[in-house]
Amino acid sequence: MASKSISRRSFLKQGAAAAIGMVVAPTIIPNIAMGKSAGGQHTAPSDKLNIAAVGIGGMGHANLNAVKAHENIVALCDVDWAYAKGAFDEFPNAKKYWDWRKMYDEMGKSIDAVIVATADHTHAIIAATAITMGKHVYVQKPLTHTVYESRLLTKLAAKYKVATQMGNQGASDGGVRQICDWIWNGEIGEVKRVDCATNRPIWPQGLNAPTKVDKVPKTLNWDLFTGPAELIPFNEIYHPWNWRGWWRYGTGALGDMACHIMHPIFKGLKLGYPTKVQGSSTLLLTDCAPTAQSVRLTFPARDNMAKVSMPEVEVYWVDGGIKPLIPAGFPAGKTLDIDGPVIFHGSKDTLICGCYGRDPWLLSGRKPNSPKTQREITTSHEMDWVAACKENPDSRRKLSSDFSEAGPFNEMVVMGVLAVRLQGLNKELLWDGPNMKFTNINDNDKFKITKSDNFSIHNGHPTFHRDEEDINAKAFAEELIKHNYREGWSLPQMPA
Repeated sequence: MASKSISRRSFLKQGAAAAIGMVVAPTIIPNIAMGKSAGGQHTAPSDKLNIAAVGIGGMGHANLNAVKAHENIVALCDVDWAYAKGAFDEFPNAKKYWDWRKMYDEMGKSIDAVIVATADHTHAIIAATAITMGKHVYVQKPLTHTVYESRLLTKLAAKYKVATQMGNQGASDGGVRQICDWIWNGEIGEVKRVDCATNRPIWPQGLNAPTKVDKVPKTLNWDLFTGPAELIPFNEIYHPWNWRGWWRYGTGALGDMACHIMHPIFKGLKLGYPTKVQGSSTLLLTDCAPTAQSVRLTFPARDNMAKVSMPEVEVYWVDGGIKPLIPAGFPAGKTLDIDGPVIFHGSKDTLICGCYGRDPWLLSGRKPNSPKTQREITTSHEMDWVAACKENPDSRRKLSSDFSEAGPFNEMVVMGVLAVRLQGLNKELLWDGPNMKFTNINDNDKFKITKSDNFSIHNGHPTFHRDEEDINAKAFAEELIKHNYREGWSLPQMPA
């Protein structure tokens, strides 16, 4: 236990102090930092984080349950108090808020860490603001809605030296570590192609924007839900949960599942920025994600490892329930994971796993005994983050999905969204990752997007009626890369 002369606040605030250049004496990590109290006894109050959560009706509630046994839940914020009722009832001593900005203003000095589990489009602004206040953050996947927001969180986390974690919980499981160990030990040889997929969406997509205006429930603050996005009339199709399929708020099946499915690809192959992307889908609408998509992302060769080279690799994604083609030699009786199969096509062997990197196996049937190269994680994804929050930032453990990795990885995920939404250009797009721009979209390039799609049937023959709009491709792409926030909402500045 740390000396009584060291206050709880000074201990937990080492990260924030370091961020502004203060010199802090090292302290002994409390027992709770290892995920348990000494001797299994009650955790001393001085060891506990004061945690706030924003977005508590779904995964946010699950994240709270993962840390509640050891930490103080001091503040809860949600825009829908009916949806959030379960969490409010479970933590009656936590102060309740509608607006996270008011929560930060009133309780900022007493909050150590923030869990963010709102709709995709508000992740960045809530997390970025917390980081600049010196707060540790845990953010549900996808980390952000745009490439720029991912880059911003990556740089802010590095500047302020706070503990960060994205909520792709499979990153802390043994499957991802096993996949990396096999690849890095040269067990499957060079990988030039990876296929992956998901059965999502399981919420409505491919829909025309609703024209009906529904009454906003008294328990919902629609303006706060909208946050930095364009404010449009409320319709029950948007909330709760179904917001995932609407571009203003969500990122479709890619954003929902690629952070779980693609993580072993990004980590195992040591990927960075793609150089080329191309997307296709069923009918692409202005407001709603399509029912099924396909994306190809091309990554350049990386530095070779000791036992395997890293050549250029193409990563193929499909969703909407479409599965990758079965590789030759696939054993009878085996099936691909329904939620998120991944197939690494190596020059020596084929590695196959499921969603979250679970249950990896080799097509040859071999079970290599590769050296273990990574830290074993024996607590939950959330509690590993909690432990890191309590460590000195200069010697803090590297988390399985901290923003130094999750930020660049999430850029890969939302790049898939960009490829789909820009498919009307009918060409492979060339991406300049460091400068966050496409190099082959010209100022005058245009394409059409369908605002609404309807058809009628006369004498057994369908007639399509599509309301289309012309889009300036460059301006559209720039807004997708970095959103223009609604007046009154703004992000912190990008660090140099």
